[in-house]
Amino acid sequence: MTDPTGALADRLFRDAAGALELYTIHLGDRLGLYRALHEDGPATSGELAARTGTNERYVREWLEHHAASGLLEVDVATDPLARRFSLPAAHIPVLVDRDDVRFGAYRAIDIVRAARPMPDLVDAFRHGTAPPPLPWEPEGRAADNRAVYLAYLGNEWLPAIADIDRRLRAEQPARVADFACGLGWSSIAIARAYRLVTVCGFDLDAAAIASAVDTAAAEGLADRVSFTVADAADPGLDGRFDLVTILEGFHDMARPVEALRAARTILADGGSVLIIDERVADAFTAPAHDLERYHYSWSVVSCLPGAMGDPKTAATGAVMRIGTLRRYAAEAGFRSVEVLPIDTPEWRFYRLHP
Repeated sequence: MTDPTGALADRLFRDAAGALELYTIHLGDRLGLYRALHEDGPATSGELAARTGTNERYVREWLEHHAASGLLEVDVATDPLARRFSLPAAHIPVLVDRDDVRFGAYRAIDIVRAARPMPDLVDAFRHGTAPPPLPWEPEGRAADNRAVYLAYLGNEWLPAIADIDRRLRAEQPARVADFACGLGWSSIAIARAYRLVTVCGFDLDAAAIASAVDTAAAEGLADRVSFTVADAADPGLDGRFDLVTILEGFHDMARPVEALRAARTILADGGSVLIIDERVADAFTAPAHDLERYHYSWSVVSCLPGAMGDPKTAATGAVMRIGTLRRYAAEAGFRSVEVLPIDTPEWRFYRLHP
């Protein structure tokens, strides 16, 4: 017979071990330890410390942890200083290559970022407020979605929506508004795939927008991709757009109905709104699938707190079910919400028809 108390204690131990391992992965990514092993080959702790400008004793402990955890391989020697460590080829896409859709070191960066406001989050829970924002930094901000957007958004996902794909390929250039664009990689991915379209990215974060502007210039797309600091819920947004996208950001919006109203206002005739958001069950269940648990965890520590600073917040949270989206869309004046038959492990695709 299973001991439920013991099983829970074991689960928390495994969770703690996993969280601590993610912290060590953060160090490897931030200090360039993985990249040095990849680019310059196997190393002793002294050699890796010299390559990366770090302390040998710290690096030795990190290397031994990673070998003990199976993240690195080691040629075991009696003298710890003589042990030579290497990064397995199969681990390079996950730990080093930011252009690979399997890159996973960003999860460690996310966990570190999520831990920083915890003391403030305790107070926010008590008072129903939002934790103060962290100082802006680009670390980790786009790592999870950048490679995926560049690989799939304009090459598979948008082409799967036949009439939108036709409009974006038309000789009369289409215009796309990309709400909550963050560092701009979704906007850039669309412009890369569709050589005639112009894309206007909007986001509240001025520092993120400044970074997006620089990225568009570096990509040679500044003539077709522009970015503006703006609230997607601002009824004063102007222009006419054939497509409005809100990609993995809608559930974070404090005023989602107002954002949809603004989107509907700027749509050209025949235009539509495309939302990509977390893949969740249509109704609450408990216990839930691992992916739903994952989304709920992010909702508790990040997504919901981020929206709670607005006194009129909808307080959606990351687990936005189809019924909630349909209600928001109806309140904003859309006649229907279509769940698109695009299959991905973590996201669901919605098309809103005005």
